Amino acid sequence: MAKTPTKPTGPATNGAGGIWAPARRLLTTGLVLAVTFVAFEALAVATILPVVGRHLGDLRLYGWVFSAFLLASLIGIVLAGTLADRVSLARPMLGGLALFALGLVVGGTAPDMAVLVVGRAVQGLGAGVVPAVAYVAISRCYPEESRPRMFAVLSTAWVVPGLMGPAIAALVAAAVGWRWVFLGLLPLVLAAGMLVVVALRHVTPPARPGTATVPYLAVLGVVAGAGTALASLTSGVVPVVAAGGIGGGALLAFSLRRLFSPRHLSLQPGLAATVLSRSLLTCCFFAGDAYVPYAIVTVRHAPTALAALALTASTLTWTTGSWVQARCIARYGPRRLVRPGELLVAIGLGLMCLVLLPSVPPALGIAAWALAGLGIGTAYSPLSVTTLDRAAVGEEGRATSALQLCDVLGQALGTGVAGAIVAVSAAGIGHRPGVALAFSFAIAVALIAVIAGAWLPSQLTSGTADEAAGT
Repeated sequence: MAKTPTKPTGPATNGAGGIWAPARRLLTTGLVLAVTFVAFEALAVATILPVVGRHLGDLRLYGWVFSAFLLASLIGIVLAGTLADRVSLARPMLGGLALFALGLVVGGTAPDMAVLVVGRAVQGLGAGVVPAVAYVAISRCYPEESRPRMFAVLSTAWVVPGLMGPAIAALVAAAVGWRWVFLGLLPLVLAAGMLVVVALRHVTPPARPGTATVPYLAVLGVVAGAGTALASLTSGVVPVVAAGGIGGGALLAFSLRRLFSPRHLSLQPGLAATVLSRSLLTCCFFAGDAYVPYAIVTVRHAPTALAALALTASTLTWTTGSWVQARCIARYGPRRLVRPGELLVAIGLGLMCLVLLPSVPPALGIAAWALAGLGIGTAYSPLSVTTLDRAAVGEEGRATSALQLCDVLGQALGTGVAGAIVAVSAAGIGHRPGVALAFSFAIAVALIAVIAGAWLPSQLTSGTADEAAGT
C-alpha cells in the first residue's frame, strides 16, 4: 500500500485538538470499541474452548479453531490494505465488522467442531480487516502529534479484555452456556460498527491511489501452504503427513520468498535473525497458550475460572515485561532481553508440564503461565524495535510486513502443530501424555529461539536506542 503526497480530507481530518476533539470523538470511540471486542473474543475463545470441545467433540480440530482464525486474518489484512487506498474507509470497515459478526453467529450456533472452525475463519477475515483499516484511519484522520497517543490507546484496548475477558467468558459459559460467549457480543459489535462507520463515511480515498502490486497469490500461497501442512499433520496417517508436509512446506517457502526480500528470510545475522526470532517466539508461546486452559480444565478437571486466571496472569505479566524492556533496551540491547525472555517462556512451559501431574496443584498453572507471559513481554517488543533499527532506508515497509506476517504465521503453525500432536496422541496414549508432548514441542521451539537469538544485534543504533528508551 503506497503512500501518496495527496492527503484526503474529511470532517475528522481537520480541526485542532487531540484524539478526543469533537471532530474525532466518535471515530476514536468506535475504533477503540471495535479493537476491544476483537481482543475480548480472542481471549474468551481460548478460555472456553475446553468446554466447547466437550460438547462438540472432534479433538482433531481443536487447534484449527485458532489456526483457521489466524490464517484467514492474513487475507483480511491484505484485502483491507488494498481497499483502503481505493474506496471510502467506511466500506472495508463495514465489511470487516460484518464478517466478524457473521463468524460470531456461525460459532455460536455451530452443531459440530467443523462448523465452528468455519465460523472462526470468517471471524479471522473480519478481524484482519479491523486493525488494518484502523491504522489507515489514524494516518488520515488524526494530526501527526496525536497519532502516537491514538496508537497507545488502541494498544491499551487489549488490556481490559486481557484482565476481564477470560473471567467474564468463564462466568457466561457457566451461567448460560458457552454459545452466549459468541452470541452475546453481537449487539456490542453492531453498536461499535455503527459508530465507526458513521465516523468514517466521509473519509475519501487518496486522490492518487498507490500503484504498487498487491501480492494476493503469494499471500494465498502462504495460507494454503501452512493449511496443507497442518491438515496433513492432523490426519495422523504417515504417507499423508509426509506428502502434505513436503508439499505444503514447499508452497509456503516459495510464497514467502515471493513476498519478502531474500535477506529477510535468510540465516544472516541482524534483520533476518530478528524476523526468525519473532516467528519462533510466537510459535512456542501460542502453542502453549492454546492448551493451558485444556491442561487445567480437561486434564486436571479444575474449574474454568482457574484457567481464566492463568490467562489473565499472563496478560498482566506480558504488560509488565513490555514496560521493563522499554526501560532497559537502550542500555542492554535486544539480544540480552530477547534470549532471557525466550528462556522464561521455556521455563513456564516446563512448569505447565508439571501441572499435568495429579500430585501437583492445578493452581501452579497460574504462576507457570504468568512466568511465560513475562518472558514474551520482555522479548516481543525488542524484536519490533530491532526490525525498524536494522531495516535499510526505503525497506521499512517490507521489513515490518515480514515481521507481522511471520508473527501471525508463527502463531498459526504453533497452535496447529500442538493441536495435531494432542489429537493424534489422545487417540493412542491419552490426553495427559498428548498435552505433555504438545508442551514439549513448544519447549523445543523456545530453545531453538534462544539459540537463534545469538545472531540478534547486541545493541541498537544510537537514535533508535534513545527513542526506545523514551517509550
